[in-house]
Amino acid sequence: MDAITQDLTRRGAALLAWLRSWRSFGRFAAVAIVESLTPATYNSATRSVVQKQIYFTAWQILPTFTLFSAVLSFVLIQIVVDAARNYGFAQHALEASVRILVLEILPLLTALFVGLRSGAAINTEVALMIVHNEMKALEDTGVDPMRFEFIPRVIGGVISVLALTAVASAVALVLAYLAVYGFQAWSLADFNRVMGNIFDLPAIALLWAKVFAFGLAVTVIPISEGLAAPPAKLFFVPISVLRGMVRLFFVLMLVEVLSLVLKYI
Repeated sequence: MDAITQDLTRRGAALLAWLRSWRSFGRFAAVAIVESLTPATYNSATRSVVQKQIYFTAWQILPTFTLFSAVLSFVLIQIVVDAARNYGFAQHALEASVRILVLEILPLLTALFVGLRSGAAINTEVALMIVHNEMKALEDTGVDPMRFEFIPRVIGGVISVLALTAVASAVALVLAYLAVYGFQAWSLADFNRVMGNIFDLPAIALLWAKVFAFGLAVTVIPISEGLAAPPAKLFFVPISVLRGMVRLFFVLMLVEVLSLVLKYI
């Protein structure tokens, strides 16, 4: 009986800790959104941090990411186009390629790319700040870490995900046109008609809402997990990063599934 009681107690404590961590994430996300929409946030110091975050998150990886997304898009487009032609649906090849790539795969791929590259680094940096009591040192000097350290990173991360998604989508559209029509300029009218059928106002709104949620996730989750690290416990830093990446993957998949539900059900 004692063993059952201890097991239930342990499971209950784990559940409470899990719920508290999600509550902390939700609270930080709400604060980040409110602060991002506050004009007073955008002073010279925060703008400098935002610019640095965009530089390290988006600009540095732009050539590599563009090349990778172009190769992936080219391969997937060729698969879809060849399959459509083999089964007699060549007229739907362009629409299928764009829907699969631009609306689904590329936004998720961009978020994963940024999360693995920058999210883990942000998580580590914030956790080390907590472990080394740098947060307290900033607060003692009158610096608000939330406004001058974390919110600019969130803003820069969201802008980076939006920008990289736009670049990858533009490259995919060009490759899709070339795969279907070749170098025929007179096919632009038909291409524009298909794009108009795909990118109506609800589709555009849902796409950029999803990308915004992705950008929010790849910055807010690593920061909130880093803030949860206990002080003076250096061994907890890799644990914090691992938990942050697992939670980030779960949230990205959840956002993707919810967008599919809203779109097709």
